[in-house]
Amino acid sequence: MSSKPEPKDAHQLNGTGPAPSPCSSDGPGREPLAGTSEFLGPDGAGVEVVVIESRANAKGVREEDALLENGSQSNESDDVSTDHGPAPPSPLKETSFSIGLQVLFPFLLAGFGTVAAGMVLDIVQHWEVFQKVTEVFILVPALLGLKGNLEMTLASRLSTAANIGHMDTPKELWRMITGNMALIQVQATVVGFLASIAAVVFGWIPDGHFSIPHAFLLCASSVATAFIASLVLGMIMIGVIIGSRKIGINPDNVATPIAASLGDLITLALLSGISWGLYLERDDWQYIYPLVCAFFVALLPVWVVLARRSPATREVLYSGWEPVIIAMAISSVGGLILDKTVSDPNFAGMAVFTPVINGVGGNLVAVQASRISTFLHMNGMPGENSEQVPRRCPSPCTTFFSPDVNSRSARVLFLLVVPGHLVFLYTISCMQGGHTTLTLIFIIFYMTAALLQVLILLYIADWMVHWMWGRGLDPDNFSIPYLTALGDLLGTGLLALSFHVLWLIGDRDTDVGD
Repeated sequence: MSSKPEPKDAHQLNGTGPAPSPCSSDGPGREPLAGTSEFLGPDGAGVEVVVIESRANAKGVREEDALLENGSQSNESDDVSTDHGPAPPSPLKETSFSIGLQVLFPFLLAGFGTVAAGMVLDIVQHWEVFQKVTEVFILVPALLGLKGNLEMTLASRLSTAANIGHMDTPKELWRMITGNMALIQVQATVVGFLASIAAVVFGWIPDGHFSIPHAFLLCASSVATAFIASLVLGMIMIGVIIGSRKIGINPDNVATPIAASLGDLITLALLSGISWGLYLERDDWQYIYPLVCAFFVALLPVWVVLARRSPATREVLYSGWEPVIIAMAISSVGGLILDKTVSDPNFAGMAVFTPVINGVGGNLVAVQASRISTFLHMNGMPGENSEQVPRRCPSPCTTFFSPDVNSRSARVLFLLVVPGHLVFLYTISCMQGGHTTLTLIFIIFYMTAALLQVLILLYIADWMVHWMWGRGLDPDNFSIPYLTALGDLLGTGLLALSFHVLWLIGDRDTDVGD
């Protein structure tokens, strides 16, 4: 008869009770690290088993707490292999209030960025380049969605790396920065080129008209905009994540909204300015447009070499194309809807609201996807703990009303929709954007579309992130592009439907488009 206790008996010996579930946000496992002498008994072998298992539990819980803590935590506290002294006090878990407080400011900042982007789109839609080359409208959701995909994926990837301690030394930090910056330059150039092709195709199919100068203009504008915007926004994102870790804020709560706060505005301003400047050179398009395209394509080998040097980005460089390309195609469908509606007098004023509803939905779901992904990373690698992943689609009650931290954050993010959009609508009204009167019926239809969009996105995020994790895919790289692209499509489609219903009701009741 062996004197070695079973795992269940070991927990009873040290007073911790049953082993916690890896997905639980709290549980036992910390106190046994206070020392080994209190566990000494007549059987020394039994004591050894207790200490080892307790330390393993404490490490798992402490890694999980790194996601949920409000203050900074040193890496040394996570190293239980050499920690024989008292364990540090457990950090506070995130409450609904703390989640909302951390998300609120970057959410509002991102929202005002989308409002500014909407005001810019409301102005530039009357420019000659947008009137003569209407396919540029198809590029708007595609490029804005591309920037959201790349920058939010970058933010989620770096937030996870920061939370699990892969950016703590200068060498690791520099390798992560160079590899990720080079990676997004490759992705931006390639997907920007593909977005221009999609714009040409979607513009050609309904009308049956193809223009070579317009095709080259779209290609040059798209590639140049994607490249420059990626460079600027990538540097901003790196600074935000490093700064948030230094002041003790969870990067998952602030990085993705800030990524979008200036992303839409910068990308739309660049697209408008570059396309207008190239349009002015239309007489020499045979030389200017191909030269611009060739310049940015020629830089691709440099970015590929730099991205391959980092193990963290080498895999994404080879396997991370499917989500961003499919997401670009989904966003282009939303761009086709925008192209067919902004020129219709019955949909007048829609241009100013499209970046807002798309941006808010994409920002909120990106925060949730980033948080769930980091939570899963705290418990292992993709595919390793697949037994924790639901085998079926989660029920809405599980997504929004369960006691776990991810459900709590979903409720907080959903509750931010109405007050956030009210602030943004009031700002647009004060700035007289879109010449749209904010009547009660208009606000009701708009809020219904916004709430339905975010509700669907948060539910899909809960299923998609866990599903990808169970298949061994890193959700930081694969989930956010799909979710933000679906946000663009849902936002544009639901907004167009709302405007159509408002038009059927009668302009005199809504004053939309006056």
